[in-house]
Amino acid sequence: MYDEILYSVEGNVAEIRFNRPDRLNALTRKMLAEMKHAIGQAEADEAVVGILITGEGRGFCAGMDMQALSALGQAGGTSSRGKEDFGLDADPGDPAMGEDFKIAHNYMMAVRKPIVAAINGPCAGLGFVLAMLCDIRFVAEEAVITASFSQRGLVAEYGVSWLLPRIIGVSQALDLLWTSRKIRGPEAKEMGLADHLHPADQVAAEARAYLENLAATAAPYSLMMMKRQVYRHLTMPLGDALGETLEWIAESTARDDFKEGVQAFLDQRPPNFERVKTD
Repeated sequence: MYDEILYSVEGNVAEIRFNRPDRLNALTRKMLAEMKHAIGQAEADEAVVGILITGEGRGFCAGMDMQALSALGQAGGTSSRGKEDFGLDADPGDPAMGEDFKIAHNYMMAVRKPIVAAINGPCAGLGFVLAMLCDIRFVAEEAVITASFSQRGLVAEYGVSWLLPRIIGVSQALDLLWTSRKIRGPEAKEMGLADHLHPADQVAAEARAYLENLAATAAPYSLMMMKRQVYRHLTMPLGDALGETLEWIAESTARDDFKEGVQAFLDQRPPNFERVKTD
C-alpha cells in the first residue's frame, strides 16, 4: 500500500517503519504523507492499542532528504512544505484536543493512542522533531541524535521549540538547538531525552513489549484521556486544568471500564477493557 514506509499490525501494536534505509530513512514529502495516513489507519483500528515508529536498517531518520532541501532552497523557500496531495486522505487526531494540535505534525500529540518511537540509529533534523512528538522514546545505546537546524541556517522546526524545553529544560534545549551537537544514547537518557535505553538490536522489540504490556493491563480509554490531559494541560492555567480533570473524573467513574477495572482486581484476573472508537 505504501512506497516509502512499511506498515503492519501484529497483536495490539501497529508498526510504522521508515523504509529508505539506503538514505538513513531521510524523509520525503511522500514519506511524511504516508506516515500520517498510516497513523490514521492505526488510530481507526480498534485492535490497535499503541503505535510503534522506527526505522528500517541502521538508522531511525536522518531528517529531510538533502536533495529535497536543496530544491527548496533553490526555489526560495515555501510556506506549504508537506502539504502535497498524494491521494492519501488522512486527518488523524482527536478533535477535542483543539486547533493547536492540528498544525503541521502536531497531530501526533492529538492521536488517541500512545505513539512510541524506537530510535534504532541516527536521528536528525525533522526526524528529531518526529521523535520528540512521540509520547515515549526508546533509544538505542549506539544511536546518534542531533537537531542539526542551526547548521542548515534554519530555525527550530515545527513544535520542537515548544516541546523540547518541556522535555529536558530550557538551557539544555537551547544547547542542543544552538550547537547541533551529537549526543548518543546514554547522554540522551541522562538528560531525559530518552525514556528507555537498550542495545540497537533490541530497542524495537522492547518498545513493542512496552505497548503490548499496556494493551494487557491498561484501559485504552484511560490511555487516550491521560494523553489528552497531559498535552492539553501544558497550555492551560492550573485551575482550568483541574476543573477539566474533575469533569473527566466524573465521566470515567460512570464508565463500564471503571467497574471492570475494579472487578478484575477483586477477581485477580486480567481486565477486559473496551477499545477506543474513533467515529
